[in-house]
Amino acid sequence: MTDLFKHVPVEQRKTLTLDNGKEFATHEKVSEKLELPIYFARPYCSYERGTNENANGLLRQFVPKKSDLGEVSHKSLSHYVDMMNDRPRKRLNYKTPSECFNSQRTVATEI
Repeated sequence: MTDLFKHVPVEQRKTLTLDNGKEFATHEKVSEKLELPIYFARPYCSYERGTNENANGLLRQFVPKKSDLGEVSHKSLSHYVDMMNDRPRKRLNYKTPSECFNSQRTVATEI
């Protein structure tokens, strides 16, 4: 997780909301290393993680439910993430998440 965030400028890191799974047991170390406040959604409250749930739904277009993500290669997952981030969204005025993120990074570096 720290590798994913190390390319994001500190001033653009706001918060991170996680599930209550054991895979996040080291969240304190991650929070400290990234200088990023981490919160946890309440169990069974998927509405507290709307963006996450939407992303999971998009990922399921490539990896069907009940598939073992451990069997999917890192290269394939990276490809799926790129495809999801290059997909225009109505919520973003039909821009892609990548376009919006990169335009914010450009503005942040100009300041």
